[in-house]
Amino acid sequence: MTRGGPRLLHGATVAGEIRAQVKKDVLAFKRRQGYAPTLAVVMVGSDAPSAVYLQQILRSCRNVGIHGRLVEIPGRVSAAALRNRIAELNDDPLVAGIIVQMPLPKRIPLSAVTDTLDPAKDIDGIHPLNAGRLELGHPGFMPTTAQAAVELLKRSDIALEGRRAVVVGRSNVVGKPAAILLLRANATVTVCHSRTRDLAAETRRAEILVVAVGKPGLIDGGMLKRGAVVVDIGINVVGERIVGDVDFESAKGVVSAITPVPGGVGPVTNALLLTHLMRAATEQAAQTSTPRRRLRQAAHH
Repeated sequence: MTRGGPRLLHGATVAGEIRAQVKKDVLAFKRRQGYAPTLAVVMVGSDAPSAVYLQQILRSCRNVGIHGRLVEIPGRVSAAALRNRIAELNDDPLVAGIIVQMPLPKRIPLSAVTDTLDPAKDIDGIHPLNAGRLELGHPGFMPTTAQAAVELLKRSDIALEGRRAVVVGRSNVVGKPAAILLLRANATVTVCHSRTRDLAAETRRAEILVVAVGKPGLIDGGMLKRGAVVVDIGINVVGERIVGDVDFESAKGVVSAITPVPGGVGPVTNALLLTHLMRAATEQAAQTSTPRRRLRQAAHH
């Protein structure tokens, strides 16, 4: 830890580098294919924090030349109708990637989305096929938030190999994939969750701590190893403020580096999603049987 406090792992610089490359990739794609790929962003209901996040994604799309399409679906929609809408997007040759904002309304099972999405367009890695590929180390789309957490560490030149990493949270979209990616980077990984006995004893052993639970202030400075590196993925609205799962004020005197909330993992997640979209668009363009001329015409209508 430096005398002036911990190193802040801001995501903006890393995200800017990623977006600059995506912008070049979009231009090259448009030169080859004659149209810009489309990202379909599906929002079921009107969850305010989700709407803010989705607008950020759509703005990022505009900034790099990708066509972002917001697909708003009423919260009272049936699971069958949601499946049908996703199937329509699967069949649309201009749509290269689809993301569905979570959480869904409680009466709609997650399987309505995960089992319907075309794995080739599932750029946030929630389809069982992509989840299996991640587990096995095969190429596929991985959950972007988990990828962003590890990518931010790597691009910040923080060594992972051989280090003791603890992940707090075992969700299928963040905690589990983050643990797998840390294992791939040769860290020694422990996964903690709501049934873990003596969470503080586990977190105090962590040289790298990744927290993704959604409980403000779950981890405080007394639960941290001196000199640890902390990646806080939590996004919680407390009054007028957005805070993470780690109590920043008590943590900053203990850790060597920490991600701020907001402004840490979020921007990198957003940028990586665009790289996934371009990979999906390129792979689909190579396989499509639809004449490019017709796709170009459809894109311009």
